[in-house]
Amino acid sequence: MQKGNIGVTSDNIFPVIKKFLYSDHEIFLREIVSNAVDATQKLKTLSSVGEFKGELGDLKVQVKIDKNAGTLTISDRGIGMTEDEINKYINQIAFSGAEEFVNKYKDNAQAIIGHFGLGFYSAFMVSKKVEIRTLSYKEGAKAVCWSCDGSPEFEMNETYKAERGTDIVLFIDDENKEFLEESRINTLLNKYCKFLPVEIAFGKETEWKDGKSVETDKDKIINNTHPAWTKKPSELKDEDYDKFYSELYPMSEPALFHIHLNADEPFKLTGILYFPKIKNNIEIQKNKIQLYCNQVFVTDSVECIVPEFLTLLHGVIDSPDIPLNVSRSYLQSDSNVKKISGYITKKVADKLQEIFKKDRAQFEEKWDNLKLFIQYGMLSEEKFYDKAKDFALFKNVDGKYYTFEEYKKLIEAEQTDKDGNLIYLYTTNKEEQYSFIERAKAKGYDVILADGQLDVHAISQLEQKNEKSRFVRVDSDVIEKLIQKSSDDSKANLSDEQQEVMTNIFRSQLPKIEKTEFIVSFENIANAAPIMITQNEFMRRMKDMSAMYGGGMMNYYGEMPSTFNLVVNVAHPLIDGILKDEEKCCNEKSAPVFGEIKTTEDRIAELRKQHEGKKEEEIPTAEKEEKENLNKKVGELRKNIESIASEYAAGNKKVRQLIDLSLLENNMLKGEALSNFVKRSVELL
Repeated sequence: MQKGNIGVTSDNIFPVIKKFLYSDHEIFLREIVSNAVDATQKLKTLSSVGEFKGELGDLKVQVKIDKNAGTLTISDRGIGMTEDEINKYINQIAFSGAEEFVNKYKDNAQAIIGHFGLGFYSAFMVSKKVEIRTLSYKEGAKAVCWSCDGSPEFEMNETYKAERGTDIVLFIDDENKEFLEESRINTLLNKYCKFLPVEIAFGKETEWKDGKSVETDKDKIINNTHPAWTKKPSELKDEDYDKFYSELYPMSEPALFHIHLNADEPFKLTGILYFPKIKNNIEIQKNKIQLYCNQVFVTDSVECIVPEFLTLLHGVIDSPDIPLNVSRSYLQSDSNVKKISGYITKKVADKLQEIFKKDRAQFEEKWDNLKLFIQYGMLSEEKFYDKAKDFALFKNVDGKYYTFEEYKKLIEAEQTDKDGNLIYLYTTNKEEQYSFIERAKAKGYDVILADGQLDVHAISQLEQKNEKSRFVRVDSDVIEKLIQKSSDDSKANLSDEQQEVMTNIFRSQLPKIEKTEFIVSFENIANAAPIMITQNEFMRRMKDMSAMYGGGMMNYYGEMPSTFNLVVNVAHPLIDGILKDEEKCCNEKSAPVFGEIKTTEDRIAELRKQHEGKKEEEIPTAEKEEKENLNKKVGELRKNIESIASEYAAGNKKVRQLIDLSLLENNMLKGEALSNFVKRSVELL
């Protein structure tokens, strides 16, 4: 029997493993099973080159639970170890300055395990004692049993073992009894070992017999040893890729298409990436790519390995150039990882371009599911934008698709304004903005459908990239002003008095809507509705961004009330009728008030002129008081005008009906206001 101390210059390696790996303690199973697979693979290699001449036999790795003994055992029939090899690989944790290293990296346990080959020692995260029972494949080798209770002391004895290979026996401690539960181990094996290249057996297959499920003698193999990504594309058909996608994501809809990755230089990488049907929610889609290292699962948080937008893809990346256990900061700074990221981005862009060129009809058919992904890529990666701008599409309200260049040519003749700006009209909701779309179409204009999660950002990007191009939502102004062909071609010809009265008439009948303000304006537009409600493009876009992301300046816009323009079209006979009817009904009351306002304002202007060039203290007090009183008087007189107009409007059902029709058209008429509108409509009929 041999006793000794594990060769590490510090006694605190075990407390570090116990304490600082606790959050990741489930990876012990990955480490131990991976070691068993490595030992098996090494034996296969030795056999293939003639250094091992014996029978390989059954090479399955067995995982077994013994609840009575409180043990979890991982067994392989690989190369095994001699006593000298245990001394070399287990008893000598071979790195210098261990104490300094442990103190430096104790908060980053992954670095300890990954950089210094301590995978086996992760067993002590969950065990009060670990035994190694091993017999080397070498001729004449003797079986050895090594045991350690989590202190630097170990014992090693000769023992009996019938077959070559290694059993790692973990005596699970009281805090980790979950790892003696079959369901827990099954979950972990499925997560970390699902595609290991050597069969992993855990439990027995079951069959239905005499009305119940019974165990058979056949081992239950939990892994697929030859997953699709390890094969050549020429060996696979479309149904093989579909089947593998179902294996990765059992409950998902079929993917749109796939990309098979296979690189040898300047790094080794294989994998299959799938384009899922991406809904209008980025967050739900993320972190579905699984990262492997030689078929051993590493993580599904790949944002530091691939660009952010590629985390929307699903599938597998396998690269031995990405170590199993490293910190996120290491991955972000590693040159190989950066090269891999660039390679995958290029492959994805090339694949999309290839599909677009080969089968545009298929590409258009899948565009609605690809759009979010492609926009995300264009917004976040300049190199991807440069490639994608040639195959990214606009879809118009009639369901036709155009590349950016094609669409520019389609609209430039009709949709260029008097200042030479190319105006792209878009809608975020075909149904709600239907009447505005129809008005645009009546003018011979085309309208893009922009109803996606990232459209507001994509639009802003395209405006920055393309000079003299503007995107405006089709309901952000009357169509004549969205694409203005000449100056002041729709200016309303109203006197100041008429404009003031009409503003008061319509403002007085607007319903109170929470966090909503209206500005009444006047236009002269032939063949247009009597009243239109529009919303300023800039403010609406800012509020949309605020609703999506918030934070900082965005919060400021989010808290502001929504401001709409109530555009009164004086060219419409109904509005002209209201204007004439008001003058007939109210002129007797309002004319004297307007006369008094004019006289008072003339006196204010006279006083202002007298005070020009004078300092405040040089103006007589009496004149200051007179000016102040006159301003108050104008305010009161204007209130009289407002009162006269409001009283008239309240008695004219057409005013409120026209306002409500426009609100209804914009999906803004609700509750009591909607009920009143229905009653009034019946009365008017």
